[in-house]
Amino acid sequence: MTLTDLGWNDYFAQAYEPYRIQGLSPARVSREHKHLYEVIGEQGELSAEVTGKLRHAATGRGDFPAVGDWLAVQVLPEERKAIIHAVLPRQSAFVRKEAGARTEEQVVAANVNIVFLVSGLDGEFNVRRIERYITLAWDSGATPVVVLNKADACPNVDACVEEAESAAMGAEVLVVSAATSQGVDALRQRLGSGRTGAFLGMSGVGKSSLVNCLLGEERQTTYAVREDDLRGRHTTTHRELILLPGGGLVVDTPGMRELQLWTTESGLERSFEDVEAFAAQCRFSDCRHESEPGCAVQDAIASGSLDSARWQSYLKLKRELHYLARRQDHASRLAEKEKWKKIHMEIRRMDKNK
Repeated sequence: MTLTDLGWNDYFAQAYEPYRIQGLSPARVSREHKHLYEVIGEQGELSAEVTGKLRHAATGRGDFPAVGDWLAVQVLPEERKAIIHAVLPRQSAFVRKEAGARTEEQVVAANVNIVFLVSGLDGEFNVRRIERYITLAWDSGATPVVVLNKADACPNVDACVEEAESAAMGAEVLVVSAATSQGVDALRQRLGSGRTGAFLGMSGVGKSSLVNCLLGEERQTTYAVREDDLRGRHTTTHRELILLPGGGLVVDTPGMRELQLWTTESGLERSFEDVEAFAAQCRFSDCRHESEPGCAVQDAIASGSLDSARWQSYLKLKRELHYLARRQDHASRLAEKEKWKKIHMEIRRMDKNK
C-alpha cells in the first residue's frame, strides 16, 4: 500500500515539504477517538496522539485532526505509535456546527473527493433535509451526490427522484438498494484508486450497509430500523476511513440526529440557484420578497414556478446562517481574547525563569 493509494497527491506533498525536512512522516487519520487517533501510512496502522504544542496552539475543535486528515507525524516504530506534530491544510472538509449550544465547528470528514448524501426511501425521505445537507456539501469543496437508498422498499421511486433533483439542483441523484445491490456499481465507479468518498446521513438510512456492499463483506455492523416509527439506531459509533479492495477509500459516519449549519452564503446560493435567479429579476434591488410590486419571487410562487415550501426552506436556512454568523463573530472575539491570555501567561512564565 502506497501513500497514493491512501489519497496522497501533489497538494499534500507541497504542504508536507517543511515537515519532511524535519524528518517527520506523512500519515492519514483513519479513526478519531476522544483524545487518541488511529493513523495509517507507509508504516502501517499506528495509534497516535497530538503534541502538547499542537494542543496548546489550537483555538477550537476544528484545529484538531479529523478523520481523513493528512498529518505530519513522528513515528515510534517499536511502540507502534506516532506523535502528531501538524495537520496539513485540508483540500476539502464537510463541516457542521457541533451539536448542542456551543458555537464550534465539527469536521465530519476531511479531504474527501465526493460526499454521498444518503436518504432512505422507506418512510424517512425528506426533501427539506436534502436541501440542508446539500447546502453544507457545496461548501465543503467536495462533489455532492444524493444517494436514495432502499429503492426496493419504495413504490414511487420516480416521484422521489424528481423531488430530490429539485432539492439538490446541480447534484447527481443515484437510486440504490443495499439489500439487492442495485446501483452499488455506480457508487464504486465514482471512487477508484486514491479517491475518497464519505457517506453522510441520518441513522437508519443504510450508510454502513452500502459500505459493506462496496467491501464485499459484512464488516460494518448494521441493524434494521424500528418498525414502530421507522427510525434507525446508531449502528456506527465513530467515523472511520476504510480502504476498499478495488481501490479508493470511504468514510463511514454515525447517523446525524441533527445537522446544524456551518457554512457561508455561497453554499446557500449554490443550493438555491433557482430562488436566487428569481430574486435577481425583482424590480427593486432591495426587494424583501413580501408584498413589493414587481417581486419576481412572489410571482414565481403564485404561478407555481417556485414551490412555496422550497421558498420557506430557503428563508429558514438564511435565518440560521445570519444567526450563526453573529454567534461565530462572538466566539471569534472570545478565542482571540483567550489566545492573548495564553501568550501573556507564557511571557510571565519565561520572565520568572530568567
